[in-house]
Amino acid sequence: MNLNYETLYAFSLATAALALSPGPDNIYVLTQSLANGKKYGLATLAGLLSGCLVHTTLLAFGVSVIIRESDTLFLGIKILGAVYLLYLAFIVYRSDSTLDIAGDKVAKKGLWQLFKRGFIMNVLNPKVTIFFLAFFPGFLFSETLSTVLQFYVLGLLFMTVSGFIFSGIAVLSGTISKFLVHNKNVGPVLKWLQIVVFICIALYLLLSDN
Repeated sequence: MNLNYETLYAFSLATAALALSPGPDNIYVLTQSLANGKKYGLATLAGLLSGCLVHTTLLAFGVSVIIRESDTLFLGIKILGAVYLLYLAFIVYRSDSTLDIAGDKVAKKGLWQLFKRGFIMNVLNPKVTIFFLAFFPGFLFSETLSTVLQFYVLGLLFMTVSGFIFSGIAVLSGTISKFLVHNKNVGPVLKWLQIVVFICIALYLLLSDN
């Protein structure tokens, strides 16, 4: 079986960097953990990650057909994906670097309610599908495995890495919130980290041979 492990390592590092960057999902997990407790943050996380399976399935079967039909179309997807990631970097650059983690403003809900909310938030967010479409195609790692299987491997790897980091955010929510409150410079640093990550992934997509 011909696998490019360097590509998988690069994908894992990029996913980890994205998971550590401030975004609506990890901030939501953090605030739920602060307001209601760690297990409620983990329930939210489980819902969010379950939604990723839906987006992975749409991507796997949709893009795999395009790859079979035309290398040119696939190259076009990669270029558009890189442009979209650069656009996200620009949006982050224009955004406020202040992190809103006021957990006391979050309404208390049950574990099942939070799971459902996390799942629905993820599945009904078209930006997630667009992001997966921009992010995944440049990290195909085998010339012998089917593209459907490769996309599922990438999807599960994305969920595993993100889940590990988001779980840490939920479990360490109290410590993280205190650190963010007492270190006002963290917001700008995380903002620029996110910008750099988006730009690096975009360049990788443009320069990779996949």
